[in-house]
This record gives sequence, C-alpha cells and structure tokens, in this order.
Amino acid sequence: MSDKLLVRRAAVLGAGVMGAQIAAHLTNAGVDTVLFDLPAKEGDPNGIANKAIAGLAKLSPAPLADKALARRITAANYDTGLALLEDCDLVIEAIAERMDWKQDLYRKIAPHVPAHAVLASNTSGLGINKLAEVLPEEMRHRFCGVHFFNPPRYMHLAELIPARSTDAAVLRGLEAFLTTTLGKGVVIAKDTPNFIGNRIGVFSMLAAMHHTTQFKLGFDTVDALTGPAIGRPKSATYRTADVVGLDTMVHVIKTMADTLPEDPWHKYFKAPKWLSGLVEKGALGAKTGAGFYTKKGKDILVLDVQAQDYRASDNSLDPEVAALLKERDPAAKFAALRASAHPQAKFLWSCFRDTFHYSAYHLKDIAETARDVDFAMRWGYGWSVGPFESWQAAGWKQVAEWIAEDIVAGDAMSSASLPDWVFDGRDAVHTSDGSYSPGRDTMVPRSSNPVYERQRFPDALLGEKASQGRTVFENEGVRMWIDQGADGASDDIAVVSFKTKMHTVNDHVLNGLQEAVRIAERDFRGLVIWQPKEPFSAGADLAGALGLLQAGDVAGFDAMVANFQRTSQAIKYSLVPVVAAVRGLALGGGCEFQMHSARTVLGLESYIGLVEAGVGLLPAGGGLKELAVRASDAAGPDGDVFAGLKTVFETVAMAKVATSAMEAKSLQLARKDDVVVFNAFELLHVAKAQARALAESGYRPPLPARAIRVAGDVGIATFKMMLVNMLEGRFISAHDYEIATRIATVLCGGEVDRHSVVDEAWLLRLEREHFVALAQMPKTQERIAHMLKTGKPLRN
Repeated sequence: MSDKLLVRRAAVLGAGVMGAQIAAHLTNAGVDTVLFDLPAKEGDPNGIANKAIAGLAKLSPAPLADKALARRITAANYDTGLALLEDCDLVIEAIAERMDWKQDLYRKIAPHVPAHAVLASNTSGLGINKLAEVLPEEMRHRFCGVHFFNPPRYMHLAELIPARSTDAAVLRGLEAFLTTTLGKGVVIAKDTPNFIGNRIGVFSMLAAMHHTTQFKLGFDTVDALTGPAIGRPKSATYRTADVVGLDTMVHVIKTMADTLPEDPWHKYFKAPKWLSGLVEKGALGAKTGAGFYTKKGKDILVLDVQAQDYRASDNSLDPEVAALLKERDPAAKFAALRASAHPQAKFLWSCFRDTFHYSAYHLKDIAETARDVDFAMRWGYGWSVGPFESWQAAGWKQVAEWIAEDIVAGDAMSSASLPDWVFDGRDAVHTSDGSYSPGRDTMVPRSSNPVYERQRFPDALLGEKASQGRTVFENEGVRMWIDQGADGASDDIAVVSFKTKMHTVNDHVLNGLQEAVRIAERDFRGLVIWQPKEPFSAGADLAGALGLLQAGDVAGFDAMVANFQRTSQAIKYSLVPVVAAVRGLALGGGCEFQMHSARTVLGLESYIGLVEAGVGLLPAGGGLKELAVRASDAAGPDGDVFAGLKTVFETVAMAKVATSAMEAKSLQLARKDDVVVFNAFELLHVAKAQARALAESGYRPPLPARAIRVAGDVGIATFKMMLVNMLEGRFISAHDYEIATRIATVLCGGEVDRHSVVDEAWLLRLEREHFVALAQMPKTQERIAHMLKTGKPLRN
C-alpha cells in the first residue's frame, strides 16, 4: 500500500468555531471542502453551515487567506447531504467534546465514507481508541485523532494520535499531507487525556496558579514573569486564560480531574476559588469584557483578590529579578533563581521545577520522545524552548538533583519520584543522534517520513545544528553559500542571505547582492534569496538614510538610491534565474527585490507591502517602475493603462501590507504565477526547485522594457482629483497629499502626454528625483525619526 494520501476533496463535520476554521484552512490550501452541520430547523437546511461560512470573513485573525475563498466552501447538513461524503478522501470530525455525540455521528456517517477515505477526529483530549469502538471493523485502520490548535491557520502544531488499529501507512500519509499541504508541524501523541500540548500546557498554567497563591503575587506580576521575560508569549498566564475564556479553563481543568484520577498531581486539578468565583459572576474573560483583566477607558485594570475589585495594572518586574532573567547563561540563571529569596524568583523556580518534574514523570505515557513534548510546547503554546530543552540548557544533572532535593524536602507540588532514566548518567535528552525515548530507552532520530526531506533547515532543537553549507562569497551585508553533499558534490543553485538586523538593506547588502548575481551568472544555474529566519526584509536601513540627510549629504543619499535601483535591475536582468523565497515581512526594498526576481516563492504568512508613504517617502528601488511596466504590459498596445494603475496606486499611497500571500497577489504586489508554500520550513526546497526548473527550461531574462506606455498627465490629473476630495474631507494631511501626488506622478510616467512611450531609465529617474525631493522635506524627516523611535508611523 502506498503511504501517499491523495486528497482531492475533504469534509469537515461540525461548523462551530473550530470546524469552520479547519474548513477555511483546507480551502486556503486548495482542497475542495464540504462543511457539515445539523440541518437548520427552518429555512435553508444548510443554514447553520452557511452562517458559519459567512462568519469566517468577520473573524480576527482572519481564517481565510483571501475572503473570496469563502465562496469555495460547500455547505451541507447531516440529513440531506451525507451523499457528499462519498466523494471525499479525508473526513475531519470537529463537533463538541462529547464522546456520545461523536460516536452517534460516526454511526450515522459510516455507510457513506468511501473505503479509501481517512476519518480523523479533531478532539482536544477524548480517547481515540474509545471513539474507534463504534466504527465498522473495515474503517478502523483508517481512523485516528488529529488535533489542530486554535486558530488552525496560524498555529503550527497538529497532534496526530493513532488508535491501536490505525494503519501505519495511513498515519504516514496523513502526516505528509498535514506537513506540506496544510503547513503544520506534526507531533505523534499517545492516546492519553489531553494528549501532549494541553497536558503539559494546562499543567504549567495550573502550576503558575498554585504558586501565585503560594507566593502572594498579583496576576499582572505573574504575567510579567511568565511572558517574554522567559521566552513565552505576551499573553503569559492570566491574559491567556482571559482570551481562552475562564469558563473554558474551568471545563478543561475539570476534564483533567475526571480523566486523570491516578495522576500524582491530581489534587491540583481544580480551579482556584478566585477562578471559580469569576465564572460564577459571569466574568469569563475577553468575551465578556472582564476576567482577570478589564478595560476602563484606555486603562487596563487587573483583579485584586484581596480588595475584591480591579486596580491599575503594574506590569513591572522587581529590578533584581529582571536583571537575573537577562543572564545569558541558562545554568547561571537557574542557579540564581533557585538561590534567590525573592518571592518573584522563588515563584519562577517553582514553576520551572514542577513543569520539568511533571514532563519527565509522564513522558513515557504521553509521547514517544522528548522531542514531541518540546515541539508541542513550542508550536502549540508559543514557548521559545520546550521544557526538556530548558532543563538541558541549564545543566541536566544539576537541575535533576535540585528537583530531587525539593521533592524530598516537600517543596515540589508532588512527592512522586523522578523516573530512573533521569539519573542514568545522561547530560542531555537531545543530541545530534536524536531525542530520548523512555519507551525504547534509546535516542531516536527524527522521523524518516520522506516529507521531511523537503526541510533543509527544520526547526532545530537544542543539540541539533544543520550544516550551514559552503560559503561562496561574503561581505558585511550578505552571505552567499551552497549545499555540499557527503560526496563533496556541490549544488548548482546558490543561496544568498542577509546578515543585517531585520534583514534591512544598506549599501553592504546592495553591493553584496550585485556581486552574488555576478557570481551566480558565472558559476551557477540559479540564485535564491532566502533568510534562515523571518523576516525576509524590513526594507531600507532608515537610520543610515536619515544620517545622510541630517548631514546634508544629498549627493550621497542620491547615490544610495541609485545603487538600490541598480541592484533591483541586476536581479531582474540576471542571466540565471533569481528566485526570492519570502516569508514574514517583505516591506519596501524587500518587496521590490521580490518584484524584480524571476519568480517569488511565498510562504502563506507573507506580509508584503510598499510602505514608504508611511515614512513620508515613495518606493524608489524600482517598485513603482515595475508596477508601471506591468500596467503597460497588461493593457497591451491599445488598452487603457490607467485602469491597471488604480489598485496599485491605492495600495502604495495607503502603504497597505498584504495579510497573506494570496492577498499580496490580489494587491498586485506578487504575480499570479508566483508559488505559495504552506510550510515555511519547505520554502528553501521549493525555491531551489523553481530556480532549477527555470534553468532547465532554458531561462532567459526579460528583454529590456523600452516601450512602456504610460498614463501621463491625464492619469496624474485623475489621481489628483481623488486626492483633493480626500484632502478636503480631512481624510489625509497636506503632506500625505504631497507624497501621494508624487507617487501618482511616477506611476503615470510624469507630465507627458497620455499613452506616451517611455523606457525603464526614465521611470527610474523619476522615482529617484521624487524620492530625494521628499527626503529633504522636514515633515518626511520627522516621520522617519518617529518611526525609528517608536516603530509606528507619524501622520503629520
């Protein structure tokens, strides 16, 4: 049997928040999807599913990569629509967390699910083997759990939970589909309550709640301690509870108490009085406007348990503890936390200790290896490092001794002993050989599923380091490198990566890129611009540009802009294909580089924009020129060029940033044939494949654009009329009007007759002239300085 899962059509059962968003993400990925729910009691029998589909456009963050995709989802109901299941290759059940309801639904759908289709339950913690009991024998080998984390478009984690009867080939096929098609990071969980992510994640929150009371800390202090200060999300502990919903938190805690009666930590599986009290009052968190936090005007207030009222929130850490947390050496940091008498430090040590203790004690039961636990916490809960990585970095043996001492002293939450394998002489659970598996009592390497061959640089755990390849060329701005096989053979596609902070573009990057193109033309078949970490590029180095302006070096500033344009043109007219591999932010110059590449490979979460207007400038790295060229090409010799400029003018003048790769295409910042990749770790693989395919097909750069038809003075006048109305209505400032008029002037080819023919050099000169003129204006320099200081645009 082939391991490949071929999914032409999928069904999602249950149009609640989670089911509808899973359907949305399947549709994002190009899977024809049917969304089922109960029949409506009146009107259209598909009314419940249709309402859920309509609601997708209103959710934030957006589940759909393009709102227009909502029309592609088919609505159905369980009474009249079950025949639609007969064409489905994958069925995901996502109804409420009730064993009896799920089993009743399985009995109902079983006759309609095709013999080849995979059935998966998106349960967050119910028993997969128990669910499978009602399925016909011939279906059981194609059933498993697949737990998406919310929101499913954005959360990288998907837990795969096999039942005893699940066929290994089915599991491998589904893992590959989740990884490449839906872009997920998959961990294999054992069939235990709450699986891996929620088992460890909810326990860590319960531990924090227990120690909040023990050390008499405020909820806001705990959030300051358990957020970015220790590599966790900003929402930390209590803000997370408010967002999840305090009633949901109480339900999850009760589920742990009901399903884990033998757990040595069972006595802690109950909601603290103050949490139950909030729920009884109807203060359920963000959805009711009050929970641990509430908002009064612009002020955030936090609940004070003693006063039984809200007070002003004070997020400050004690300076002593804050300094301690900035210690770079994890071993020194943990030693200081344990030694400190400060309640905030004691709180943190206690939380780490009890989470390490719990994770080690249950590892054998919940997961195959320590790797699955660490990735589940990283990908599902947003931790920068997982619990085992933290422990290992701080010194495995020393931390194990400290935990054991605290257990004996009665300081730990449980008296349960650490498992024997913790003390078997090891220094690590993660090494270059793999991650430790208590079940197998050995280090287990990463999965051999062929899908992972597409990840040249997978998310690395502590102790793992991929080869960085052989450097071909390097300067202060970029590194150009190639992969080399074990046999010494070199790759024929080179990669160039930026070395600057946020991958901003300065003269070193510009000169480095030009040299990389020259080397690629001479020695390689293609070049990929790719960054090991997001963003792709936050744009030009504003600080350097402002320095030139404030020093009065207009000539130097003009030369920098000309160098930017030369670089973009070098990318566009390279004799070998240059492919941009974009994920995260690609702003300003970063956007322009991908516009000039032979092709762009876009990660789904690519946020692309020509945002120069926000700092009082206009795009001058060839971006406006390229948009004018595209409008001319689209209009042809007789069409209306201006029609092709309306969308892009609004996009650039309003500094719009696309919220997905799909939206980048609709805003015309990316091309229709640019490739979208859902798994960011596969981006480099796909980009190199695209470069190689272009080279194989006899790639030649485009011929120089010497006959660009422009909208001219009529186009400029038309845009100005729109702008005057906005200025008079006070929607824009006088400086906004100035910037937008200059953007219109460049896009339309300057004050020339309508449909005049110009070349690229003409448009590049216009870009440069208007950019330099704007840059010398005091209001623009104010905007640049404000952006550098605050990270936010100034509207002056």
